[in-house]
Amino acid sequence: MSSIPDPSPPPNASSVFQTGTFPPVTPRSVTRDLIAGLVVFLVALPLCLGIALASGAPLFSGLISGIVGGIVIGSLSGSHTSVSGPAAGLAAVVLAQIATLGSFEAFLLAVAIAGLMQIGLGLARAGALSAFVPTNVIKGLLAAIGVILILKQIPHVFGHDTDPEGEMSFSQPDHENTFSELLALLGDLHMGAAVIGLLSLALLVLWSRVGPLKRSGIPAPLAVVGLGLGLGAAFDGLGAPWAIEASHLVQVPVAASLTEFLSFVRFPDWSQWSNPQVYTAAVTIAIVASLETLLNLEAVDKLDPEQRSSPPNRELLAQGVGNFVAGLIGGMPVTSVIIRGSVNVHAGAKTKISAVFHGVLLLLMVALLPTFLNRIPLSCLAAILLVTGFRLASPTLIRKMYRAGREQFIPFSATVLAIVFTDLLIGLGIGMAVALGFILRRQGRRPLRRISEKHLGGEILHIELPDQVSFLNQSALDRVLEKIPRGSHVLIDAGHTEYIDPDVLELLQDYRDERAPARHVKVSMVGFQGDYDIQDEVQFVDYSTRELQEQVTPAQVVEILRKGNERFAAGQQLNRDLARQVNVNIESQYPLAAVLSCIDSRTPAELLFDMGVGDIFSVRVAGNVLSPGALGSLEYGCAIAGSRLIVVLGHTRCGAVMSALERAVAPSTELERSCAHLDAILDELARSADADALRGFAGLPRERKAALVRETSRRNVLSVVDRLLASSAALKRLVDEGRIGIVGVLYDVEHRTMEFMIDDAVGLTPPPGMAL
Repeated sequence: MSSIPDPSPPPNASSVFQTGTFPPVTPRSVTRDLIAGLVVFLVALPLCLGIALASGAPLFSGLISGIVGGIVIGSLSGSHTSVSGPAAGLAAVVLAQIATLGSFEAFLLAVAIAGLMQIGLGLARAGALSAFVPTNVIKGLLAAIGVILILKQIPHVFGHDTDPEGEMSFSQPDHENTFSELLALLGDLHMGAAVIGLLSLALLVLWSRVGPLKRSGIPAPLAVVGLGLGLGAAFDGLGAPWAIEASHLVQVPVAASLTEFLSFVRFPDWSQWSNPQVYTAAVTIAIVASLETLLNLEAVDKLDPEQRSSPPNRELLAQGVGNFVAGLIGGMPVTSVIIRGSVNVHAGAKTKISAVFHGVLLLLMVALLPTFLNRIPLSCLAAILLVTGFRLASPTLIRKMYRAGREQFIPFSATVLAIVFTDLLIGLGIGMAVALGFILRRQGRRPLRRISEKHLGGEILHIELPDQVSFLNQSALDRVLEKIPRGSHVLIDAGHTEYIDPDVLELLQDYRDERAPARHVKVSMVGFQGDYDIQDEVQFVDYSTRELQEQVTPAQVVEILRKGNERFAAGQQLNRDLARQVNVNIESQYPLAAVLSCIDSRTPAELLFDMGVGDIFSVRVAGNVLSPGALGSLEYGCAIAGSRLIVVLGHTRCGAVMSALERAVAPSTELERSCAHLDAILDELARSADADALRGFAGLPRERKAALVRETSRRNVLSVVDRLLASSAALKRLVDEGRIGIVGVLYDVEHRTMEFMIDDAVGLTPPPGMAL
């Protein structure tokens, strides 16, 4: 689904018209836009006429809508690729409303009023509704338009033109349907039109595959129209059955004079302003046209190779102005149209200049050269649309949706089938309903993350709520709460939750106040926002305390650290209230362990062991070598602060160890020689190396060097463990008394796991009479 936009400030005209940065206009981009506009013009011309015919409106009204969609809406729109005009999806609405209102002039008044309503919707920022349409439905819309284009254009390619060009519904005005029309084609094949249509298809395919033709700069549709005009003229001289009759050609109304041309323009019947049915029709047109525009705009944006986003609120404003103007001068309702937009994209349009230019061409050619336009065979234009259909309903898109899984493929397929077998609006409604069913099903079955966490204060069942908790989650949450064992401790975490349904809040309050106390279950709750009638409350200890420090044994601390690293390696760290831990440790601290580790940025001990603030002392020095300062720090941490365990933590791929090994077999670098205090560290690390293994170290493969670094780091850890007792009488006394233990650990930076060297540990077996 598309991302939901952030809440916006109160709308005003200037903010609604903000669109971001437009691409720079260059001579090359203008050339591409003009070529694309010409191609769109060739496709739009028969569509404008055919949709007007299918809608029961005057043919010239369809042309007016195409001109307004190109010039007016194209100029005001913030879209780079969308092209507007009369839409097949509105044909049924237009036909019904003209019949209801009794005249086309009354209908024009409704169109103008609908335009004003769309302007209001744009100012109210209603364009945000497009963000709620699932992507699989949008892609289903694109594929369905492609399938319909293929099925509808096949008859036109062969000269069977009983169904108006551009009519997209399953049930057709000629009393056939999409599939029966294909059968009717067998008895109404026009030889001349079919030859032109098939040769046009062949030329389009050839143009896309032959290098010199692709690089010629001549758009393939223009070549197809030229072929159609040439063959049409040639066939006229052959007579029947080759000659192309008028019913198989474009049929632009032709005026003998300017006065007659202007007579084609119809105006609204202002006397109907008080007719309630006019306003009912206006509301219907405004809603349907706005929805179709928003969906088509989103769909065309997905076809854009540059993946630019069109501002939906500005588009509603532009569409509103366009429909207002169309209503005033005799045009049909206008929307953004996928067919025109997809042709525009595939023709290489870069900016909205192409949309405006297509409108200018419509105006000039219809006004000045209608007789020339009426020589263009419909079959060659149908071939262009047929190829467009294959691009929209490509096998690649279908395979991609299938591989995305059933939750994506089924709504996609339902949208395609529903649109093909009904019409655009009904099909979209069905597709949205199927997609919504999957969303509700997924929401209802959305798993609650349950983690058994071993905090320092005991074991906690951590229930993490999802980001949206609706009534659909209530049953699943209730089942989880029912299964909590008696006498246990549960943490209900809403830290990542944005919304909780009031019924779910009531369930949680009832469990906390009634059911949990009756079952001796302790309930902690965190992350609940201020507008919920639930206060955060933590009833367990997630930090080290004096009591825990005094009671725990060194072996138990080892197990705590081991479990912590397992959580870290699995990405399942405990959820801690760090602010709370900081506050309780302000006056005093009771760490469980003192860790001597390397200064390497990849080895922060608190994170590697998944410990909190105040739980461990951290002593860091390059190569985790033993020095007077490090030894004194460990003595303080154990003898004074009460830590129960010393951890000597080395790690793989240690830079300090690598430097020590390289220095042992080769002269020091100038930079190393300038570091006066580095020698002591590198010399100590070098003593842990296997001298025999260092032969030829410089020429060893990278992985072999890494293995030697690992082994040397391990030897260094064990060496430090042995020397701790020899170097500190205080630490030896604490070990002898069973108060501390010492263990070496090697951390694997690649796999995030640790090797605890228990066999070489000191003080993990308590003296006689002391239990672990």
